[in-house]
Amino acid sequence: MKKLFTFLAVAALVAPAYAAEFPDISIADLKTAIADKKVTVIDVNGSESYAKAHVPTAIDFAAEKDLAAKLPADKGALVVAYCGSPTCGAYAKAAKAAKALGYTNVKHLSAGISGWVAAGEKTEK
Repeated sequence: MKKLFTFLAVAALVAPAYAAEFPDISIADLKTAIADKKVTVIDVNGSESYAKAHVPTAIDFAAEKDLAAKLPADKGALVVAYCGSPTCGAYAKAAKAAKALGYTNVKHLSAGISGWVAAGEKTEK
């Protein structure tokens, strides 16, 4: 319980630093977007982590040589980047890459893969 409280306290302090540029998306909203096939998800945790577990449908950013080819033609389509946890800022590299390609609806799953798993959501390998 103490670890959870510490985790949430740190998340509350770190997440707002990136919120201005890339709004957060909740686990529930991302899960719905995945089910509706209305999102491109980008995992920025590295290929080794990606191979162990990632959010369903996610792209392995570290292994992707041509991100533009993996993103939808519609520049207003939802693109979500995530990394390990709320304290991880690595997601910003993928989010900024999508933004540089002209995508206007780029969001951040601040919970990261650790929050996704902690919420009991399924992962892919």
